[in-house]
Amino acid sequence: MKQAGSTLERGALEQLCINTVRTLAMDSVQKANAGHPGTAMALAPLAYALWTKHMRYNPRNPHWHNRDRFILSAGHACILQYALLFLTGYDLTLDDLRQFRQWDSKTPGHPEFKHTPGVECTTGPLGQGCGNAVGFAAAEAFLGARFNRNELPIVDHHTYVIASDGDMMEGVSGEAASLAGHLKLGKLIVCYDDNHITIEGNTSLTFDQEDVCLRYEAYGWHTQAVEDANDVAAIDRALEAAKADPRPSLIRIRSHIAWGAPNKQDTSDAHGEPLGEEEIKLTKRFYGWPEDAKFLVPDEALDFYRKAIERGEKFENEWNELFAQYERAEPGLAKQFQSEQCGTMPADWAQRLPTFSPSDGQMATRDASSKALDAIVKAVPFILGGSADLAGSNKTVLKDQGDFEAGSYDGRQMHFGIREHAMGTIVNGLALHGGVRSWGATFLIFSDYMRPTIRLACLMRINPFYIWTHDSIGLGEDGPTHQSIEQLASLRAIPNMTIMRPADANETSICYKLMLEHADGPVGMALTRQKLPILDAAAVAGAARGGYVLAAEQGALRAILIGTGSEVHVCLGARDLLQKDGIGTRVVSLPCWSIFDAQDQTYRDSVLPPDVSARVAVEAAAPFGWERYVGPRGQVVGMTRFGASAPGNVLFEKFGFTPAHLSDVARSLL
Repeated sequence: MKQAGSTLERGALEQLCINTVRTLAMDSVQKANAGHPGTAMALAPLAYALWTKHMRYNPRNPHWHNRDRFILSAGHACILQYALLFLTGYDLTLDDLRQFRQWDSKTPGHPEFKHTPGVECTTGPLGQGCGNAVGFAAAEAFLGARFNRNELPIVDHHTYVIASDGDMMEGVSGEAASLAGHLKLGKLIVCYDDNHITIEGNTSLTFDQEDVCLRYEAYGWHTQAVEDANDVAAIDRALEAAKADPRPSLIRIRSHIAWGAPNKQDTSDAHGEPLGEEEIKLTKRFYGWPEDAKFLVPDEALDFYRKAIERGEKFENEWNELFAQYERAEPGLAKQFQSEQCGTMPADWAQRLPTFSPSDGQMATRDASSKALDAIVKAVPFILGGSADLAGSNKTVLKDQGDFEAGSYDGRQMHFGIREHAMGTIVNGLALHGGVRSWGATFLIFSDYMRPTIRLACLMRINPFYIWTHDSIGLGEDGPTHQSIEQLASLRAIPNMTIMRPADANETSICYKLMLEHADGPVGMALTRQKLPILDAAAVAGAARGGYVLAAEQGALRAILIGTGSEVHVCLGARDLLQKDGIGTRVVSLPCWSIFDAQDQTYRDSVLPPDVSARVAVEAAAPFGWERYVGPRGQVVGMTRFGASAPGNVLFEKFGFTPAHLSDVARSLL
């Protein structure tokens, strides 16, 4: 290897830079004795072209507002991204590469948001990054439509994606790509690594009859093919053409996994395990690399990559100058842009939330949610989201806000179509981009379709919110296919997930306030289809603490009835029966377990006194988890089987969600 200060021909320097990435990938995976070296070796030329010729970023400020976003949907190839982050000057060292996949390192086995500087989102489950990227591109379009003025385009950047054969096979990527084509998100560029290899072998096993480019053309995308992943000039031309086209772009790049490895190239062995010391030596010999050198970074290569620091500062300084002009021309908008980028809520937004009176009559919590959502969308201009073709049923139709569509990117109402999988990924992408508070809506039962994206939102601790209606057997005649039973328990089991199930319209407004104030993970609100009595607003104020005494006992406290959602009203009816018999009974409404659990012990004991063992928890869902509140001598009235098709009130009676049955259960505990 030449020393610092020596001169290489441009072609030789380019090859040196590419091979530096390849050898770092081989050495990192080998030292960890785990990982995926082959894709990084194959795509090093693409990564080189992207990071040195096309992407606008600043390694010294990874959060610069107008940076291009890079998403490695093929997250198993994370060593490729880590190598580029180190080489271009992000806060990552060569020692971090040596610590690949080790405890407490900055280089985990798949990219993790907020963990490694420069990583825009957590990827690994295939297809998710492709969907996230559509959210990133939609956020760029939304913010550009709202803030760009004349010759002052302060929001103007691309989203670049590297995707694999596996990403193309996963259905979520197709759902998201279909919507991206419909929306004409032209700042989205996906580089598809067509290497013909998955874990089980060649893609001919399952994936040889489909022309991916033709499929994406049918989605409305601009498509190109580069038949040799080592042809940097061809990749460069394809990227330039993609940026020039007004449609989202797919570039299929034919690569050879573990390129240069004499015994592992084009084999599944190179996909999920180290090459082995001998194979690495042979491969380095093929590259013209010192065979015994480990983690070698030639000075010429590092110097070339580190030019990204100067280039990035120039990009950001140019944008800062543009923004200074923008501040002079549009001072109000400039201040608003900066505030929204920080996620700062308007001062009076919470005061806009509605309150309700018992005299208003009965109201489904989905209807109360509709009023609350309409109020906050009007008060908070950076909220963007929509429903998976169920806005009428979810009651999430926004009034006078316009549709987010091609040519109307300032619309506030997104239409995801019947694509819950994609909706979840796009909502995550919107939240990750910054400057947007995102939401999605469907029936609670179809949160199952969103489960991978919900889990990733929890893992990343980002804060989209979900509006889930038709929350129990109470929805009635649609039957067990649409009646959620296990969903509440399983969602509550996800770390960093906050689930709210309000008991009435006023609790719903309180939950909206809690939801919009929550910043550490996503929030899901489960809402009824059926109408419920409205409780006095003062009586439900304790909902802000997650759980509270809704109806106090008369006389000595002997029994506690605990409920969420519509079942709270059944508890109130049971309390009346018990009190008539002189049994002092209180009703505790518990709309949010996690917020209640975060209260101090003194408060929790005041709501659920430890010396009262006769406790009945009531929820028209799986009883799993309720044992923490009822204790060893209490009982849970829940659903241990699927529902049925019948009117909701009939189902509540048949499954025992009646005041009479609950009062009998409480008496049996006494």
